[in-house]
Amino acid sequence: MNVADAIAGARKIVIKIGSNTLAKADGTINTDFMDGFAAQCSDLIARSKQLVIVSSGAQVAGMSALNRWTRKKDIHYRQALCAIGQVELMYQWRAAFFKYGIHIGQLLFTKEDFTHDYRTLNMRNTLFTLVDEGVLPVINENDSVCVEEIRIGDNDNLSALTAELWSVDLLILFSDIDGVYTANPKENPGAELIQKVSDIDELKKHISIGKTNAFGTGGIETKLQAAEKMFACGIPMILANGGKERILENLASGSADATLFCCD
Repeated sequence: MNVADAIAGARKIVIKIGSNTLAKADGTINTDFMDGFAAQCSDLIARSKQLVIVSSGAQVAGMSALNRWTRKKDIHYRQALCAIGQVELMYQWRAAFFKYGIHIGQLLFTKEDFTHDYRTLNMRNTLFTLVDEGVLPVINENDSVCVEEIRIGDNDNLSALTAELWSVDLLILFSDIDGVYTANPKENPGAELIQKVSDIDELKKHISIGKTNAFGTGGIETKLQAAEKMFACGIPMILANGGKERILENLASGSADATLFCCD
């Protein structure tokens, strides 16, 4: 199986958009990206694909809307900033998808939601109902109420939990990197892209994990954690650079760089 095969064979797809993909160089929200991404999603939906989006960016959107809190590090200000930004983020996603006649619905989760049987059942039923009725779910962690005990902490793992919950055929993680490299390509120009991974433990022996990126909370480590969850469920996962031009379209055609995680 290659990346194009994985997309062609998938009907239910979760796509995670990282903060670095959604942020411009100045840290404000990239509405041009959102418009282009919505167009590509519309094309997939027209080909009978069912999509769920896990979108980071509440804090980025909050800074775009109210930049006077940008430098405040106090947790209460950061959570308040996410509350403001989540409204702005959903407004921008609604505007982007509305151009293609697609309605969106917002779902905000915490780690505790995935460990409570009754909540999990309701979450699953809501996802199925929205998608069956042609509404695109947009999911994020509920950052404005999360404390350490109920915090997932990154949307790589949130997207993997969502993929398992919805019983998907494919998970796509969009970050600011083309895939998994033997080392950090931003620091090591000799780093090589690993196009396919079938054994996470073996992979970890041959790569350098490195640090998290500028706006996101994850990094390659959380992406590997998401991949491990997907391996346990038998679900393939793609890691690709969401900032590349027409990335969804090019992944589907097999013309974009990426790393495919799958068992076969």
